[in-house]
Amino acid sequence: MTIANNSVTFIANGVGNDIQHGHKRRLSYVDGFGTRAIHVGSEPNPTTGAVIPAISLSTTYKQDGVGNHKGYEYSRSGNPNRNALETTLASLETGGAFALAFSSGSAVTATIVQAIGPNSHVVSMNDVYGGTFRYFKRVATETQGLETTFVDLENADDNTILASFRDNTKLIWIESPTNPTLRIVDIPRIVSLARSHPSRPLVVVDNTFLSPFYQSPLVLGADIVVHSLTKYINGHSDVVMGAAILPPQHAHLVEKLRFLQNAHGAVPSPYDSWLAQRGLKTLHLRMKAHGINALKVARALERSHHVEAVLYPGLASHPFNHLAYSSLSPHAKKFVDRLRSIGDEDGLNPDTEGGFPYGGMVSFRIRGGAVEADKFLTALRLFTLAESLGGVESLAELPAQMTHGGIPEKERALLGIGDNLIRLSVGVEEAEDLVRDIEQALQYARSSESRSLSD
Repeated sequence: MTIANNSVTFIANGVGNDIQHGHKRRLSYVDGFGTRAIHVGSEPNPTTGAVIPAISLSTTYKQDGVGNHKGYEYSRSGNPNRNALETTLASLETGGAFALAFSSGSAVTATIVQAIGPNSHVVSMNDVYGGTFRYFKRVATETQGLETTFVDLENADDNTILASFRDNTKLIWIESPTNPTLRIVDIPRIVSLARSHPSRPLVVVDNTFLSPFYQSPLVLGADIVVHSLTKYINGHSDVVMGAAILPPQHAHLVEKLRFLQNAHGAVPSPYDSWLAQRGLKTLHLRMKAHGINALKVARALERSHHVEAVLYPGLASHPFNHLAYSSLSPHAKKFVDRLRSIGDEDGLNPDTEGGFPYGGMVSFRIRGGAVEADKFLTALRLFTLAESLGGVESLAELPAQMTHGGIPEKERALLGIGDNLIRLSVGVEEAEDLVRDIEQALQYARSSESRSLSD
């Protein structure tokens, strides 16, 4: 943005243009997360002055001579909207230098796994997204001879984790928090173990549940961060996309991933890229609201005698609450610390009951089983029974029969994904309305009238 009193245009990487003298000079600070989300990649059009990027739907671009073009040839290989979105993503994922946007989060997974080559070995968090599990076990195993060892990276000791590595281990795949049991991983510890092994596997962190606002895995040592942009980053449940973000030392790997992306055409449309970038502009605002609401919902669930257990790392009662706090990004920690000191406008002061906002996902186990879970889910008024997550609207689902139905029952049981486990994506509605909806649905699901209707 332009500051009139000193005629300098500030941009996110700390470099400004001196308008009066026409030369660049380095600034002493970097713009904040929300400022970068709004400005980086959305600079005013130099020709028209438009402050919002236009949607470039053209599939091909004029060349003034053979190979003489303005940076674009064919939209699968490069598009102004996709490039703008990637610029914003690289800026917001602290420590990032390169970003690649894909047609889906699953396409990101597939491309990274293809990049490590045939007959490779992957160590994966055992409680991993069902689609990632499916790709590892049912696709890559058959198409490229991939072998995967699933390890409890939250609780396993160092020796157990190191024992899972092989000479051909190329990747360690982390989700933190995991889907749907919200287990968290000490990312720096896993990175240290990876660096100590002769195979030097890359550490990939799926940061979808926390978004770049709450966690910065590259700062914690990860090599690649992946997101389903469908979720919090877009935030409005109207785009399917994915992304990978890498630090500056992985320029060679970025080129390999771009080649594969272009070769198999896993690219998002210009319109979807435009929508996702628009969603990014309010990410910092939405994530704060998601987190505050989720903490209030988690506390209400914890108070209810209709609930066996609440899985939310932000709760003071969570066994890994301290690790959750230490994993917060610098900007999220600033938000959390301020909230702890003054509370929010509705009187939420985490010091009263302990805990802090840690993303918008809450899972819990209702007392009973599949019958009670089904009645709870169908009694909700504001939480829509649907898959996916991260939109402004609240959603609820039963992982054992929906998002994780493709995982064998025996393995689901070992992971704690039973018929009474319910996953909530807490939206940005009024918190008291969401809590009231949860409480009435629990009361109905566990009432004698409800149970008699099911007999």
